[in-house]
Amino acid sequence: MKYTVIVIICVFYILGCSQNENDHEILKLSSGKVERIENFKSKFVSPRNIDVWLPDNYSANEDYAVLYMHDGQMLFDSTKSWNKQEWGVDETMSQLLEVGEIRNSIVVGIWNTEFRHSEYFPQEPFEGLPKKFQDSLLTNGKIHQESALFKTKVCSDDYLKFIVKELKPFIDNKYSTLSDVKNTFIAGSSMGGLISIYALCEYPEIFYGAACLSTHWVGIFDTLNNPIPLKFAEYLDDNLPNAQSHSIYFDFGTETLDALYESYQAIIDSIMIKHNFNSENWKTLKFEGENHSERAWNKRLAIPLKFLLDK
Repeated sequence: MKYTVIVIICVFYILGCSQNENDHEILKLSSGKVERIENFKSKFVSPRNIDVWLPDNYSANEDYAVLYMHDGQMLFDSTKSWNKQEWGVDETMSQLLEVGEIRNSIVVGIWNTEFRHSEYFPQEPFEGLPKKFQDSLLTNGKIHQESALFKTKVCSDDYLKFIVKELKPFIDNKYSTLSDVKNTFIAGSSMGGLISIYALCEYPEIFYGAACLSTHWVGIFDTLNNPIPLKFAEYLDDNLPNAQSHSIYFDFGTETLDALYESYQAIIDSIMIKHNFNSENWKTLKFEGENHSERAWNKRLAIPLKFLLDK
C-alpha cells in the first residue's frame, strides 16, 4: 500500500514538473537577475526556454564559471512553478558568493519539455536493456500518451549534443565565462541526476563535475524485475571519468520516492571506490527524513554547490 501511494504521488510529480507554464512572466528573485532566452532553437531537440542567472555584481570585466542545471523552470521562483516549490538557486548562490565560499559563477537553467523523461534517461544504458523490455516501455508511451513517461524514443544523446554543441558555445559567446573544463559543471535531481552523471561520462572533456541529487536509479516507478539500476551501474563501471580530474556528488533522502534509492546508491558507491574516487572528489550523502521535492533539494543545495564550485 505504501509503495502504491509513493508511485501515485511521484507519477504526478514527474508529469507535473514538465509543464511549461508562465513562459513570459518576470521571475521574482531574492538576488541577482535572470536573463531569459525564449524558445532557444536547436537542430537536436525541441525549442525551450533558457534562464541565465547572473549575480548582482556580474561584470563583463570578470570571468565566471558556469553551472548548467536541468528543470530550469523549477530553480528560481516558486510562484511560477507547477507545484509552487523551487530550488532557491538565486538565494543560495548569492549567499555562498557573498561569503567567498565559491568561485565567481553563473547558472544556466535549461527548461524541460513534455519529452523530459526521454531526454533525461541515459541513452547508452537504455539501449543496453533487453529489447523486449525497451519495447514495453516505449509501447506503453504510445498507448498512454497523457500519462506515459516515455512520450517519444529515448533521445538523451541528442539532448547532450544540444547542451554541448549549441547551448554552451552560445553562453560562452554571450557572457564572460571561463569556458574550460575546470570551470564547467552540470547538476540536476531525480531524472536530472541521471542525465547529469551521463553528461559527465559522455563529455568528460567538457564537464569537470556533476551534482546528482536524489538520483532516480530505478529509471521508472517499478522495482520488481527491473534491470535498469544494474544497467546504470554497468555503464558507470565502464565509463566513469578519471577520478584525478573530475568531481561527483550524489545524495538521497529517505522518504517518498527517495526511499527507494539507498540500496542502489550503495552499488554505485562501490563502483566509485573501485575507480579510485575518494573524499576529495566524491561525496554521497544521506538525508534522513527528506523527501523527493524541490523543498528538500533547496535545504541542502549549498552542499553540492560548495563541493563543485569551491575556489
